[in-house]
Amino acid sequence: MDITEIIKAVKSGRVNVTANAREEVRDDMLLLDDIFFSVNNGEIIENYPNDKPYPSCLIYGRVENGNPIHSV
Repeated sequence: MDITEIIKAVKSGRVNVTANAREEVRDDMLLLDDIFFSVNNGEIIENYPNDKPYPSCLIYGRVENGNPIHSV
């Protein structure tokens, strides 16, 4: 996966945030904007090419206050 393509997808709204992801965000007292910010400023640290139904990756980034965050 290519981080620039993921950033383009985030900026154009071509992302699917699952109900489980929304629950995790809420449980961690974050906002979806925090996740999107961290992706836009993050880096891929692991690829999962065999994930179903689509390949995925683990992204390490930071929210605006500097706290680290991992996103899949």
